[in-house]
Amino acid sequence: MVNGLLTDSTMLLLHKGLDASAERHRVTVHNVANLNTPNFKRREVSFEENLRAALQDKGKLPLAETRPGHMGGRAGISEVRHEVRTDKRTSMRADGNNVDVDREMAAMAANQLNYNALAQVMNERYSLMRYVIHEGKR
Repeated sequence: MVNGLLTDSTMLLLHKGLDASAERHRVTVHNVANLNTPNFKRREVSFEENLRAALQDKGKLPLAETRPGHMGGRAGISEVRHEVRTDKRTSMRADGNNVDVDREMAAMAANQLNYNALAQVMNERYSLMRYVIHEGKR
């Protein structure tokens, strides 16, 4: 029972969102650190697109995949992962580097807000569980 409370879909999504946000911070710091590295291509973390696709497919029945080559299987929420991708589409400078420090700093600030919001929601859920457990003893 307790395990179900701690691993419901909301808590699972909060954990995955925090993991993606932490990885996004590491990737952004790595991008800024390589600002002056010739031919360096910035990286970005995609999580929200994968989550959106899994949530859109939630109401549909998944097709069975009995072999690895089968098509049509959809990832459920528990299988949603973040991905680190290299942005090879743009080039900011003549040396091939595509890191824009202003863009990276704005992304870092937005990511920090997102991380704080996710952490606050998770903390409130744990506080509610703690309250219910302690008040249940009375």
